[in-house]
Amino acid sequence: MRQWVVLFQKEVLEMTRNYKLIWLPIVFILLGMTDPLTTYYMPQILEMSGGLPEGAVFEMPTPAAQEVLMMVISQLNMLGVLIIVLASMGIISEERRSGLAGMILVKPVSYASYVTAKWAGLSIVGLLSLFLGYLAGWYYVVVLFETVSFAVFLQSYLLLALWFLFIFTLIILFNAALKVPGLVAFVTITTIIILSIMTSTFESWMEWSPAQLTSHLGSILVEEMVPEGLWLTVSVTVVLIIVFLLGSIKILQNKELSE
Repeated sequence: MRQWVVLFQKEVLEMTRNYKLIWLPIVFILLGMTDPLTTYYMPQILEMSGGLPEGAVFEMPTPAAQEVLMMVISQLNMLGVLIIVLASMGIISEERRSGLAGMILVKPVSYASYVTAKWAGLSIVGLLSLFLGYLAGWYYVVVLFETVSFAVFLQSYLLLALWFLFIFTLIILFNAALKVPGLVAFVTITTIIILSIMTSTFESWMEWSPAQLTSHLGSILVEEMVPEGLWLTVSVTVVLIIVFLLGSIKILQNKELSE
């Protein structure tokens, strides 16, 4: 356990030195604020841009608070995921390529401790950034539109956080398998896109898919009810996270021993 704590502290120290603990939350907060502000002030923005004929009146229907919050989720799920993937594409692969991983694992350090410490460090900074970004979006939705209860906000955040944890685990898995950070980012993003497309195309066949978590968010926000099939999706996602983590450990061990 002490070994794991030391490795985890190393991850936190590294994220502090490269300012990930600062700039990632700030970027997510900006992403969370963008949609509520632009949606609310869109008529004024169009008027100031001078794109309307003189004397024309532009009336835009006010969207429901839940719809704006879904826009925030979509923004975080697209740009937020892309930023996280690019920021962590070398979390293991870069150390493997530079030989640092080999130096660490030559010592009496278990592969399980090394991989799970990386995963925990990435998860903490990622989920913290996600929470702050989503909180900023929720705050501006409540201030500018209508109230969405904090309980509903928390429920939807937990589902979104589980989806992000699944993505973090994919990042670790491909980092363990590949040595080129750019390739890690490409394969991770491609996998997420393919999974999302397949889930939306074959929805009835893929009720178990982790990508269904983002679909269930709509039911929680709009209808304020637990959607059918939610627990199946949650259970499968948790199992896949565990399996992929174990797979990451085994893959890294085989790669390092063969080299």
